[in-house]
Formats: sequence, C-alpha cells, structure tokens
Amino acid sequence: MRVVAKFGGTSLGSGDRINRAADSIAAAVQQGHEVAVVASAMGNTTDELLEEINYDADSADRAEIVSMGERTSVRMLKGALAARGIEAVFLEPGSEDWPIITDEYGEVDVEETQKRAHALAGQLKDVVPVITGFLAEDHEGNVTTLGRGGSDTTAVMMGDYMDADEVVIVTDVEGVMTGDPRVVEGARNVGKISVDELRSLSFRGAEVVAPSALSYKTGDLGVRVVHYQHGDLLSGGTSIEGEFQNLIDLQEQPIACVTVAGRAIRNSPGILADLASAIADEEINIEANSSGMDSLTFYVDEDDAEEAEALLHDRIVDDETLSSVTVEDEIAVIRVTGGDPSQSALAHQVVAPLSDAHIHLYDVITSATSVSVFVPWEDREQALSLVQDVF
Repeated sequence: MRVVAKFGGTSLGSGDRINRAADSIAAAVQQGHEVAVVASAMGNTTDELLEEINYDADSADRAEIVSMGERTSVRMLKGALAARGIEAVFLEPGSEDWPIITDEYGEVDVEETQKRAHALAGQLKDVVPVITGFLAEDHEGNVTTLGRGGSDTTAVMMGDYMDADEVVIVTDVEGVMTGDPRVVEGARNVGKISVDELRSLSFRGAEVVAPSALSYKTGDLGVRVVHYQHGDLLSGGTSIEGEFQNLIDLQEQPIACVTVAGRAIRNSPGILADLASAIADEEINIEANSSGMDSLTFYVDEDDAEEAEALLHDRIVDDETLSSVTVEDEIAVIRVTGGDPSQSALAHQVVAPLSDAHIHLYDVITSATSVSVFVPWEDREQALSLVQDVF
C-alpha cells in the first residue's frame, strides 16, 4: 500500500509529538508499506513568523521567511526517523528532487509537478521522503507558497500525482465531528463523509481539511483524517469518500417563485420556519428559497405553485406583519457546482456572461461551493450555453 501521511502543526508541536509521528511512520514502513510524508510547521510557527514581519517585506522575502517553519519540521522528523533505522530524506524548495513547481502566475504547473511526483514515487521502496507542506518553487528557483491550508493541498496533490492508495491527514481532532466538541456537548466522530459535504463545511469554518486540498481528491484516492494520538496511520478516523466534480445542471422542468411580502420580515423570528412548514406539510418540495428585508421567496415546481400560494395566503390573513403573496412561473434554474474555490470568483464567473447578454436574473443563490441562477424559461438554453462556455 502506498500512503501519503500529512502531519499538521499540532501533531508536530513538541518533541514528544514528533516521536509519536515517527513511530507511526516507522510502523507502517516496517509492515511493508510505501510512505511519503508531508510536514507542516511545528505548532503555530508560521503564524508567529508572520506576526513578526512588521515591515513592508516583498512577497519573495515573506515566502522565504515563513518557509522556515516547514524547513525545521522536516529536519526534525527526518532525524527522528533516522534514529529508528528508517531511511529518510527531507525535501524542501531547492532540493534536487523537489516536486511542486508553480508557474509565473503562482499556480501549480500540473505537468511538471506530475512528472516530478511520479519520479519521486519511484523511490519509495528505498526511502521515505519528508516533504515541506505549504511550500512550492517556481521555474526560477524562487520559493512560493500554496496559500492557507497549503500543507493539506500538498498532501492530497502528492497523493493524486504519486498514485497513492490513501492520504492520511494527521491532526488534532478525532476526524470529522458531528459538531465542534468545544461548543456542542456529545459531539461524536463521523465515520464517513462525502467530499462535497466536507468541502462545504470547510468553506464555512470547519478546520479539518482545507477546501483547496479536496479539489485534488479523486474517486480512486482514499483520504482519511485521524487524531495524532491514535498512533496508527492505517486505520481509524473519518474516511472522505468520492470526488469533487464541477457540474453545470439545468433543471429539466420549469419552476415558479412564490413570494410573500411583509413589513420587516427579516426581523420577525419564526416566519420563515412557519411558512416553509406550511408548504412542507402538504409534501410540496422547496427547490430553493431567498429572502429580502421585506420578502421571502420560495421556488417550487410549477405544478405546485397554486397550492403553495393558497397555503401561504392563509398564513398572511392570520399574520398582520404579512401583506401579500404573488406567483411568477416559467422560470429556469441553472446550478453550477465547483469551479473556482473562491466563492466570489465563482459567482462572478456565472453571473457576468448572463448580465452581458441582458438575460434577466430573478435570483442568484450561493452556497459555499455552488451558485444557482434563476432566469426566464425562454432564455434557458442561451443562459446554459453562456455558463458552459465559461467552464
């Protein structure tokens, strides 16, 4: 089995934890597995270094300075492995076998990186490479970085490009939890989670695996998250399943929007739940909803629009904060999932060509990893074509 093991800053935060990491790596190697290691900076070293740069340093100098955390970690971990009789080598930007190369725009040069990663994979029978996470190198030999959460990105990218069976993210949590254990009493480990679910959670604050890393997750590559105290790289934790896909979907049937207007709806607790429950109680599916200061809109199948309107009208009569309900039909929805990991960029990419073509937008609804646009049914084919051209 070929494994890429990534150790986060907390899991390398002291000499004892480095020894624990080295023990788990050595155990896997001694069982006959091929192991490559990605190491983050020890503890909070990177943040501490950044805090100390209280002068106007250029990007090249900043990259060199913050790289010192990872450079120290790989040396410490390589030394601990050597003390256990494991043949290991540390790799950092500038090393002869360094794998991750970026282009003039700071983006990963996929072809060159794949070639180097494949060559490195050919050495795994003889040596354990300990690779600095987060860091990269451009074609001129300058140090570059992969951004926030870059060590996760390094690990999953290397897992993909080295044809690994599994990437193991060793961190300070028991895999993915049902809630933040510091806040939610009784939070427990989730044994399995899809890459789409985790990517959405990661965009919204779940500090488990960086969203950028999950873009490199393929269906054949296993990714697992384990606690550093677990001590076994080959079992436990949470398995991340599937692969993240960029999808553009046009809903086949037209939908309708049912809009309720009222005074200061947003400042009236419970109204959204009450209206949504009224619709759900009649087994009408809500495709999406949006809100304004004085309105709530529910998107439903066109065939259900009149019934939904009647149900909501009954609520309006009984609630003096609500004024009226209206329906508009013949609406198409195009959903784009994936694209640029920056949500603002994704929304712009989807909306801009529609705006340029003067296609009316009823609504734009975003989530952490998707954008849905609602356009006139008669414009659906043109809108779909314009969005597909972007991606």
